[in-house]
Amino acid sequence: MHGGGDPADREFCRAILPKVSRTFALGIRLLPARLENAVRTSYLLCRIADTIEDAPQLSPAGKEGLLDQFGACLDTPGADGAALAAAFPTTGSDEEALVRNCARVLRTFHALSAEERDAVRPWVQEMARGMAEFAARRGTREGLAALASVAELDRYCYYVAGTVGHLLTGLFRIHHGRMAAARYQRLEALATSFGLGLQLTNIIKDVADDRRRGWSFVPRDLCEVAGVRPDDLQDPSHGSEARQVMAALIAKAKTHLRDALVYCTTLPAAAYRIRIFCLTSLYFAIRTLRVAERDPRLLDPDHKVKITRAEVYRTVAATHLIAPFDRLVRGYYLHLAGGG
Repeated sequence: MHGGGDPADREFCRAILPKVSRTFALGIRLLPARLENAVRTSYLLCRIADTIEDAPQLSPAGKEGLLDQFGACLDTPGADGAALAAAFPTTGSDEEALVRNCARVLRTFHALSAEERDAVRPWVQEMARGMAEFAARRGTREGLAALASVAELDRYCYYVAGTVGHLLTGLFRIHHGRMAAARYQRLEALATSFGLGLQLTNIIKDVADDRRRGWSFVPRDLCEVAGVRPDDLQDPSHGSEARQVMAALIAKAKTHLRDALVYCTTLPAAAYRIRIFCLTSLYFAIRTLRVAERDPRLLDPDHKVKITRAEVYRTVAATHLIAPFDRLVRGYYLHLAGGG
């Protein structure tokens, strides 16, 4: 269960994680040691796919091809992802460095137990296929590229985050042997919604950054209901309409996060460290939504919506205390949400 393979590859994975996600690097240390390696490796695989999808130097067809190759690498022990690495320059971001060293992550993945690989592989492959689909769509649109509908937003969020919810649920079951089948089925039923809640929170807090890159995850049909175009959301003359649109997205995210709360309380209380890992992500998200809800500069391109470092540490400390107690878990959620 601990995972074999090259210690140098595992050390690379440990070292690169905080460079590509400080928040996730903080959270993963909360997991049981025997589960940490599998979750870290899975997360890095997802970040490789995400980096390919976001790469501005690649054409939509180029992204599709690389994402397809990446998915195939998960089926093939010994695959080194050379084409993926070659597509990224030797200088650049930490995310690009991760793709250039994808062979190390792939070797670490193939060194996991067969049961762990089977829990991870289909979901990362589905993520890659979905990202390829949306990369192709993005390339056909001129100007600000926006999703057409709320249904399309849900589909995108499923591919990039709902899949992760199912992946983690599978790993949790492997590493917590006393999980009854009925409990696992309940977790599986909630896993997509948990992922959607976290992804929608990221979309809401990063809305200005995404627009600067020429992309909007705010659906056109949601904007039309409020009487505004996605292109005009940051226009001060449409401030009232823009706030209506963002309020609708925040309400949607909260609906999914309430499912995430049920997911967390469905986890066995004995799975203490897994509960802490999931609850910190949930609490960070609901804190962030509360900030976004109150922030008049949510759509300001020069402003970043985020919770403070002190709030992060307070949340982690509180979660350690309350994680085994469902009543306290729910109460703290309501407190952070501002009463519901």
